[in-house]
Amino acid sequence: MKKSDKKLDKALREALTKVCDHLLGEVEGFVWLTHVVDFNRYPQSLKIVCVFEKEADVAELLSTQGDALFYQCIEDELKGANLVIKNSRQSVSFDSEEACERSHKGRWNLRLKGLELH
Repeated sequence: MKKSDKKLDKALREALTKVCDHLLGEVEGFVWLTHVVDFNRYPQSLKIVCVFEKEADVAELLSTQGDALFYQCIEDELKGANLVIKNSRQSVSFDSEEACERSHKGRWNLRLKGLELH
């Protein structure tokens, strides 16, 4: 990883940690978030995954349009850190511990490998 990639990754982690800390106490069932990125194709390749405890938590969030809060918080925090996100609705997804356990036996590293970084 190039020095510039490390610097960008650190800035992404710091900004997304702020988003996570803010939303943890505010959104029912939300437990953590992460990101994956191909630095050679940033910002198009940036994918952010917001993880909830149960699939029902994700369904509830989406049915009440609570996802808008996530998009807005992520956009605001990245913008405040001078980071680019092309399209938050394409770059941000929602998943659950329950779904990962069922399909990948809880191995998030395998589940995240399946994300398309285009």
